[in-house]
Amino acid sequence: MKTASGRLRLKIELVNGPFAGACTTLFRHPRLAELWPEYAIRTYWIIRATVPLMEEAEALARARARDPVAAGVAEFLTAHIEKERGHDDWVLEDLELLGVERSAVLARVPSATVASLVGSHYYRIRHCHPVALLGYVAVMEGHPPSPELIDRLVASSGYPRAVFRAFAVHGELDLEHRADLYDAIDGLPLAPAQESLMGLAAMTTVELLTRSLEEIVEEAA
Repeated sequence: MKTASGRLRLKIELVNGPFAGACTTLFRHPRLAELWPEYAIRTYWIIRATVPLMEEAEALARARARDPVAAGVAEFLTAHIEKERGHDDWVLEDLELLGVERSAVLARVPSATVASLVGSHYYRIRHCHPVALLGYVAVMEGHPPSPELIDRLVASSGYPRAVFRAFAVHGELDLEHRADLYDAIDGLPLAPAQESLMGLAAMTTVELLTRSLEEIVEEAA
């Protein structure tokens, strides 16, 4: 791969098999209607941390004077934060359509897996370099659900299409967001160590997202 974004995508593909398998197991599960609310709750746990995490990375990047990579990260995040703001509320609204009260979701303590997923990035952006967060974003924006998948979920769950609004809208938005991210990455004067850090963050994200999906199925068994 001749570009940094291409090399990052390749690293993600190296660990993507188990994640794809976990998605297939969940989305085609015979008890999908029972499992979907838990999936949405775990999705909320992650998404509600996204904007605060990016804001922290942006502030840390801006504090690195005369660092061109940090400056580029800050510029990308400044624009991207506003594109992601409020998406956690969409998930809560979808859950309310399923009869899951917002207060009940907020009262839940997030799983250790989700805490590790989010927390590992706080560590890397503060103690290594804010560019690490772009690896996380690459994974979160890198698997937009297709219209065909939404159709299958509606048919298999028996839920109205409105229940999958947040999931479906991300399928549309993430295509544009992903392209913007790749352009930003390829515009950075990355050192090899910074590319490695970004790749490690991405691969950790895939691993922990996979584990979170597996836990949903295991806990329902």
